[in-house]
Amino acid sequence: MALELELISPLEVAKDTVRAVQEYTLLAWQSLANLFRRPLYMGDMLQQADLIGFGSLPIVVLTGLSIGALLALNSANTLQRFGGITLIGQLVSIGMVTELGPLITGLMVAGRNASGMASELGSMIVTEQIDAMRALGTDPSKKLVTPRVGATSFMLFFLTIIADLLGLIGGWAVAHLVFGLDSNQYWTSSWQILVFRDVFTGLVKPVLFGFIISTVGCYYGMSTRGGTQGVGRSTTQAVVASSVLILVVDFFVTKLIFAVFGYR
Repeated sequence: MALELELISPLEVAKDTVRAVQEYTLLAWQSLANLFRRPLYMGDMLQQADLIGFGSLPIVVLTGLSIGALLALNSANTLQRFGGITLIGQLVSIGMVTELGPLITGLMVAGRNASGMASELGSMIVTEQIDAMRALGTDPSKKLVTPRVGATSFMLFFLTIIADLLGLIGGWAVAHLVFGLDSNQYWTSSWQILVFRDVFTGLVKPVLFGFIISTVGCYYGMSTRGGTQGVGRSTTQAVVASSVLILVVDFFVTKLIFAVFGYR
């Protein structure tokens, strides 16, 4: 039995890519603009904040503690060779606040919520609920997308702060209980090493990551085609695309902040 392969023209791939970027950019811009236009659908936004924030809290707590403890454990093994064990607090603080806290939290929330948004909106597309909303005069972008964008950006900001604090606690547990470092010395060095640039970096990134997670998840959900199989594809694509975008944006934001504030 001969296997028939459908050849796809590179030109068609390029056109589809440009079209997808254009549609995503338009959706992202509309969702951002709708945050400042009435009606705001605050009830929907609060519901999404509860699902995204409190629903993601257990995994963020566990991840924050684990990353902080592992960061302290690995750095302490190296610092002991040079007699710099007292620097554990500084390394954990800088690592968690500027990079690992926002990045790991963003990836965890992306895996949980980008897929959820894509599958939920994709199911509404397949069952023609979105068409029904349009027929009733309701803007699906404002009703469904904007509350998710606002809630995700808002809640990821606070989830990252929680992850940072728990990472410092996890690092303290390892530094104090395993390596015998004085608690006061650990916490003092952790706070003193931080400067405005570090805190600014750690607070800007989660807002951007939340915007990426929500807009990517909603875009793939709203562009679902092909029935239930299409919902599955959209869910997978949303997680992959949002995770990759988070990593790329993290690099460029860090580079930009270094260019503005300078290196240490």
